[in-house]
Amino acid sequence: MEQNINLNVADRDLKYYIFDWDDNILRMPTRIHLERRLPDGTWTPHRVSTAVFAVIRNDTENYRPPGNDWTQAFNEFRDFDTDDESKFLKDARTAIDQVIRGDTAPPPSFNAFRKTLTEGRIFAIVTARGHRSETLQKGVKLFIERVLSPTDKATMLANLRGYIHCYLGADKLLGMTDADILSFYLSLNKYHAVTSPQFHALMKGKIPDPQQSEVGKQYAIRDVIEHLFSIVEKDNIKKPMSVGFSDDDPANIRAVEDYIRHQLAQRFPSVRFVVYDTSDPTLPAGRKTTVSGQLYLDL
Repeated sequence: MEQNINLNVADRDLKYYIFDWDDNILRMPTRIHLERRLPDGTWTPHRVSTAVFAVIRNDTENYRPPGNDWTQAFNEFRDFDTDDESKFLKDARTAIDQVIRGDTAPPPSFNAFRKTLTEGRIFAIVTARGHRSETLQKGVKLFIERVLSPTDKATMLANLRGYIHCYLGADKLLGMTDADILSFYLSLNKYHAVTSPQFHALMKGKIPDPQQSEVGKQYAIRDVIEHLFSIVEKDNIKKPMSVGFSDDDPANIRAVEDYIRHQLAQRFPSVRFVVYDTSDPTLPAGRKTTVSGQLYLDL
């Protein structure tokens, strides 16, 4: 059967996306285990969502991790070799199905991520979780399988074949099945869980304070931009580039905006950086801020 190849992708500008996962792409049922101070001064177990934690995490007078051990607090945010399936995948499946059934509204970047995948755009997942990169990649594949319609998937594959044909050559497509193309596409993207041992090993000696997720996200974004430039330069692509970043945590947003202005904008002056603050529930698509770059692109 003849494969559908969208050669029009050659005319597209370079738009790339960096997504936080929790409460941005999906509202995961994963919970953070804390202790809360009662009026009489005693402490009681208290489980919170990532959205609530973003609000209370600096309130050290009234909230603390069990035994003052943050690894216990984020026990649900890590991979364990004894698990038959990562809790991340179980929770992602639950969160996706809640949206599909209409039980919950799509989070702010749910549809943007769906569009990114359908268009075959390169992206990155940058999250404060502690999972392995391959776990996050499996989560993205699950999203493709359960969220994208048959038409979306066909469009995605046509776009991906077009990118391969235009930038890597028609011969690269020979013998590639749909599964091969999807696997190749997923391998091009970055998956950074900034509290994971894997990420700490990758950034060893580069992060001044690896315990701060804001700092980890800054360096993860830099790694993503360097990765994008390596692809563009390898293929000798001469086009405008724009990068969008979305996150629901105001502290992360402030840290990323500051890092872009003072570091990335100077190092990559040709890139237009746009930040989406998705913390305000009254703004379904988030607050858009162009942090750097004068080139107009509708991110």
